[in-house]
Amino acid sequence: MKSITAWWHRFEERHETIAQFIVFFILSNGVTLLQLILMPVFRWIFGFTSLQGTTFQFLPVGSSGGSPVYLFDYVAGPIQADGSGGGLAYFLAVEITLLIAQVINFFAQRSITFKSNSSIWKAAFWYALAYVVITIVAAALQVLYKEPIYSWCKGTLGASTGETVADVVTMIINAAISFWVFFPIFKVIFKRVPEDADAQSEADTQAGVPSVH
Repeated sequence: MKSITAWWHRFEERHETIAQFIVFFILSNGVTLLQLILMPVFRWIFGFTSLQGTTFQFLPVGSSGGSPVYLFDYVAGPIQADGSGGGLAYFLAVEITLLIAQVINFFAQRSITFKSNSSIWKAAFWYALAYVVITIVAAALQVLYKEPIYSWCKGTLGASTGETVADVVTMIINAAISFWVFFPIFKVIFKRVPEDADAQSEADTQAGVPSVH
């Protein structure tokens, strides 16, 4: 075990980005698995509420046949064969699942993958901003794949099983989008400041010596 650990440390020193990507990949898959567990749980919980009967439509992006088209379009009622419906219950199940997963992902990637010791608040701000942008982009991309996935799954596997499988597939697609987008973002926001430099800077500040950059 010690030899494996020593080899990995040498590998990290020689191939930092590759090593980070490997750890990022492992952690991301763990987070994706968590999403696949949480999504059905939240949908089941919200099934006992009136949320499925509440329409949620947000961010109009145009019109079709005289009717407005929304980027986030979850009409009231159960999921239909074309993937529409689900109401506010479906929207919340997806977004709460993603939010929990991304919060866990933020701290795990920061401390384990990138071993960052820079400002957590600055990183959190840029992470949150990226999360909002990616959520909007992912919602836009659903226009391309959600209907055919739900139509095929429900038509082939039946209403109940097909809907569950379609939920899993769409969640995996969302996770894949986040995976490829977040790695370069993490490389930028999760900085590692040399500890010696930090200590020297703090000592200079206490001694009244101005920092030189």
